[in-house]
Amino acid sequence: MKEEKIYIVGAGLAGLIAALELEKAGFSPIILEASDGIGGRMKTDEIDGFLLDHGFQVLNTAYPEAKKYLDFQALHLKTFDPGAVIFEGKDFYTITDPMRNPLKIVGMAFSKVGTFLDKVKMFSLTQDLKKKSIEEIFNEPAIPTHQYLKNYGFSELIITNFFKPFFRGIFLEKHLNTSSRMFEFVFKMFSLGHAAVPEKGMGEIPAMIRRQLSTTQIYFKTPVKQIEGKTIHLENGETLEADRIIIAVQPDKVMKQLQGQFAPAHQVTNLYFSLQRSFMAKPMIGLVPGDHLVNNIVFMDDVSKAYSSNGRALLSVSVLESELSENELIKAVQAELESISGVKSEYFKFVKSYQIPYALPNLDDLKYSIPITECKVTDHVYLAGDYLLNGSINAAMTSGRIAAEAVVHSYMQTH
Repeated sequence: MKEEKIYIVGAGLAGLIAALELEKAGFSPIILEASDGIGGRMKTDEIDGFLLDHGFQVLNTAYPEAKKYLDFQALHLKTFDPGAVIFEGKDFYTITDPMRNPLKIVGMAFSKVGTFLDKVKMFSLTQDLKKKSIEEIFNEPAIPTHQYLKNYGFSELIITNFFKPFFRGIFLEKHLNTSSRMFEFVFKMFSLGHAAVPEKGMGEIPAMIRRQLSTTQIYFKTPVKQIEGKTIHLENGETLEADRIIIAVQPDKVMKQLQGQFAPAHQVTNLYFSLQRSFMAKPMIGLVPGDHLVNNIVFMDDVSKAYSSNGRALLSVSVLESELSENELIKAVQAELESISGVKSEYFKFVKSYQIPYALPNLDDLKYSIPITECKVTDHVYLAGDYLLNGSINAAMTSGRIAAEAVVHSYMQTH
């Protein structure tokens, strides 16, 4: 039984977790990865003394699956201060810990962002979600997040100044049309845990999972063209015969019968700039409300000093929608950064940009988990990926585990 040829397409989080779970069941899977490294969307480059994550990403320390698979201490997690710095014209306000201790927020700063009633509502939402289990959240009727916030009684002021820029940066869409289930889940996770990054970048997360693998083989630069039945056609013309296949990449790219079944993904452009020093000087996310190119900014070396080893500050900027060329975008973003910080645009030295067309899945029906039968395409082909559940690190890990369980279960039925 254990000699079965089980192939996993893709060495992202879902694929790596699937391999780990298959190893625990006694199998030795083979991962086929198109690129030259593991991690999928979760990668960190080292350039000019900086650590550059592919897109601004954080790990929430309350994620149940992350606690199961990761050793937070060994990752030397560096946490963000809860809350946000909100840039409004030439002014900025710091809102500390709105999702944990909303009643403690100092009145003056908060009055620019929301009303006293918003503070009370925030407290009541925190309490409501503490009582709700994750399963209950994902079984509730879903409405767009923007509507949910209005229904809850939040003012347009706090929706515009806090909720929109904060959750746009998480959902990667401008209008908060994302399901209220995802909003409740993320809000609950932020009220229980901390946003964090590994000391040496988000790429440390897949690296830690890979180190737990012992019998899995990984073939890099091995793109899969198509899967037909139990046959895997590689881009180089070779074919591989499999007993079971787990597709841990966008499945419509490799299976004809799945084409057209997935909505276009949410995209993001992440630009990095270096500066002499941080103008925030605290490990916090900066939000830019209103209709700007820039949605959120973070000085990564304020969170973890290891992100810059050359003495300069490293600024990560997220842009959700833009039709501009790279050069036009760089100039436009530098101009916006000058207007919010007062620092001359030429002092923002461009380092690198990452255009991420597939940053998050675009889903209507969000789930926390699914039965193993739901990731099965045929008797031999199974799916893994956050798009099956919800756009999160937690979901990617869950989906990998479920796909592995489905494969193991398929052997128990046939033997």
